[in-house]
Amino acid sequence: MDLKMNAGEVQDFLAEVFPQVQGEFEVEHLAPLEARVRLLVGEHHLRPGGTISGPAMFSLADCGFYVAVLGMIGRQALTVTTNCSIDFMRKPAAGRDLIADVRILKLGRVLAVGDVLLRSDGEDAVVARASLTYSIPPAR
Repeated sequence: MDLKMNAGEVQDFLAEVFPQVQGEFEVEHLAPLEARVRLLVGEHHLRPGGTISGPAMFSLADCGFYVAVLGMIGRQALTVTTNCSIDFMRKPAAGRDLIADVRILKLGRVLAVGDVLLRSDGEDAVVARASLTYSIPPAR
């Protein structure tokens, strides 16, 4: 399977169709059926206690999977999340960006299914694991 969009093209497409996440995420790596996306952690991502909030981690997992799917199917903005389950396993390291390692397990005609592992930048320990399913719009 080949990519339909590279990392730069996906980043530009996100800026065009989903400007709300501009400056939040950086696509670091994109290859067939996988991606690595960075959450550029700021004060607005933190919860009391100075740790990254659950909604911020969920957003990274969801957007990371969106990036991987777009890389494989091309400019189809209406590809949407149909299911996401996330397990929060440990507190992320303070003061560090969060990294999502994305793996598409199945890419079908109408559904994509995969996993996302979240880690603090520079750390090996997984802080959260997400399982996602996306619906792919019919080809025109």
